[in-house]
Amino acid sequence: SPRMEVQIASLCDSAADYGGKLCLICAFDTILVRQFPALHPFCSVALRIIFRDTEEGKHSLRLNLIDDDGQSLLPGMDPNELNIRMPENQFFASVNLVFNFQGMRFNKPGQYSLDITLDGTMIARIPLQVLQMPPEQTAP
Repeated sequence: SPRMEVQIASLCDSAADYGGKLCLICAFDTILVRQFPALHPFCSVALRIIFRDTEEGKHSLRLNLIDDDGQSLLPGMDPNELNIRMPENQFFASVNLVFNFQGMRFNKPGQYSLDITLDGTMIARIPLQVLQMPPEQTAP
């Protein structure tokens, strides 16, 4: 039988769930910064997951930001407990999740990823690269 599927997993400037419709603004995968350490003031992770009737019940969803050394940059983030209920006469149920982050800190340029796990199994990995801007060219 078909398993649950991740329909959308995106890093963006902001996201919201409007009555079951997922709205996301300005998806991105690259942050350019002038100097390190750098703080990214605000961003959101938007997820839309489709569950089938065989997956009713409780699930634990966890989001983690990993640097290129495999270190977690969000070690204290609690998992989200989901309780999936299949409405009558529906073939599947969609779940929208929005995580907002303020002041995400990057100590060095590199490749990062936002790893999403459900019940301990990775279901999505969102790539992110943090790059140093080239120095401003000054007129001779």
